[in-house]
Amino acid sequence: MRQTLLLYVAVLLSLSARAQPTASPGGQRTYCNPLNLDYGYTPIPNFAEAGKHRATADPVITLYKGDYYLFSTNQWGYWWSPDLYSWTFVPRHFLKPEHKVYDDLCAPAVFVLGDTLLVYGSTQEKNFPIWMSTNPKAGEWKEAVDPFQVGAWDPAFFLDDDGKLYLYWGSSNVYPLYGQEISRKTFQPIGQRKELFKLNDEKFGWQRFGEYLDNTFLDPFMEGAWMTKYQGKYYLQYGAPGTEFSGYADGVQISDKPLGPFTPQKHNPFAYKPGGFARGAGHGNTFQDSWGNWWHLSTMVVSVKNNFERRLGLWPAGFDKDGVLYSNTDFGDYPHYLPQGPEDHLQSRFTGWMLLNYQKPVQASSTLGGYLSNYAVDESIKTYWSAQTGNKGEYLQTDLGAVSTVHAIQINYADQDAEFLGKQQKTYHQYRLWESKDGKKWKLLVDKSQNKTDVPHDYIELEKPVQTRFLKLENIHMPTGKFALSGLRIFGKGNGSLPNQVKGFVVLRTEKDKRSAWLKWAPSDDAYAYNIHVGMAPDKLYSCIMVHGAAEYYFKGMDKDLPYYFTIEALNENGVSARTPVAEVK
Repeated sequence: MRQTLLLYVAVLLSLSARAQPTASPGGQRTYCNPLNLDYGYTPIPNFAEAGKHRATADPVITLYKGDYYLFSTNQWGYWWSPDLYSWTFVPRHFLKPEHKVYDDLCAPAVFVLGDTLLVYGSTQEKNFPIWMSTNPKAGEWKEAVDPFQVGAWDPAFFLDDDGKLYLYWGSSNVYPLYGQEISRKTFQPIGQRKELFKLNDEKFGWQRFGEYLDNTFLDPFMEGAWMTKYQGKYYLQYGAPGTEFSGYADGVQISDKPLGPFTPQKHNPFAYKPGGFARGAGHGNTFQDSWGNWWHLSTMVVSVKNNFERRLGLWPAGFDKDGVLYSNTDFGDYPHYLPQGPEDHLQSRFTGWMLLNYQKPVQASSTLGGYLSNYAVDESIKTYWSAQTGNKGEYLQTDLGAVSTVHAIQINYADQDAEFLGKQQKTYHQYRLWESKDGKKWKLLVDKSQNKTDVPHDYIELEKPVQTRFLKLENIHMPTGKFALSGLRIFGKGNGSLPNQVKGFVVLRTEKDKRSAWLKWAPSDDAYAYNIHVGMAPDKLYSCIMVHGAAEYYFKGMDKDLPYYFTIEALNENGVSARTPVAEVK
């Protein structure tokens, strides 16, 4: 960084990898990004001048003694989970009195040596300890070495299978990523640090800085190193070009040696989500679950009250038969099935539950200024509706337009007039969710009026789907501030026809700058959005861009020297159209 999750082990059932999971005792078979963690608020006053708000980023998950541990920026603690679904927060400050900074475990490095979990936070100085614990559930930590003699921002440790330990770090738009061997006994650096590589935005379009990839204001940043070894190859991952932007992504370079030389993978970035409700998939870590499935955990962008207002997202990931590292972000903020064993992540885990209320009519109990009610259904986490108060009884009602089958609801709260700085505990949301077929006779669908947990991105999979048209979210209690929503998202299936195949899809790749292309197609009157699939081969369309409210897209993320392959599909409340034939664009 500059400046979790959800794999639920339901019951142990002998199901094939292709089988649809059976519901757990709690009824939950699915998850939905952004992850519903009790995110802390920014602890930095200068970052809160436009309003206090939740913020974290730069996450890492590590499997330790059969449990998962999730650390991320400035949370004044960390989470652990037995199943990657139910998380327990452990409060813990890692700064010492002599550390006169706000960044308490900013972009932390987390790794396991033997029976010990170790943690190290970002610093430009040589005055931070490496902390160690054999009982992190209890918050018991002591210094493994103090201070660590490498000042490393965005650090990541990697333990090779030959027993050697390496540190990778860097966060700059001037300097490269660095790597260095570290003694696993003394934690002292061995030899000199080595420069590994820099960005090359003149070749790779996705590395250009800015929301529109035009290098406005600054040169691009490279940050967030992470190393993964697979079948004898070293995959050094990094975030770019800026954590504030929709195109924030993770790239990768590959080597036969831990300190290089490295060569860019053709499929880059490998974790990419520039469209949809919540965007961005940069600066994270790639890890394996208890079944050996690969996942990529990364940073998602809000950037409304501050550039560093962010959330966390989880993507199925893996390596294909040719050793290509990929991250599957198709329908990346829609409900996905949780695994119950080894899975092929090249096969979609998407439930098929479509968004039912995009830009549909809404009613609200009240509206604060320009925070209009339709912002809660516009599929942008950056915009939000706010009621005039945070009082009990404030509500937002959404109309699906027709009776539909509702499977799940995601409630994304926004921060309006929040009062907190830093991580808060014992805060909570309470609400009731009502449903009606006619907007007159209402039934209670979800009752969380007694809830005592903090659920800023609450996701509810219904135990049984319901046929309904209207849903009303009634506030009971807010942890702070006004009752505000960036997205009340209803998922399920409509009762109509699939959209027709998109017509007139063309990719106009520029002659002078082949990093960029103008994608156009005939607008469909039976679709609310489109998925553009792009990749380096017809059978490797590993990147997906979801586009709402337009029949064009300016794609500026290409390698200028390589051909690309494209196809597009249309989405509506009833499902997904057939894809267009794959087009090669040189």
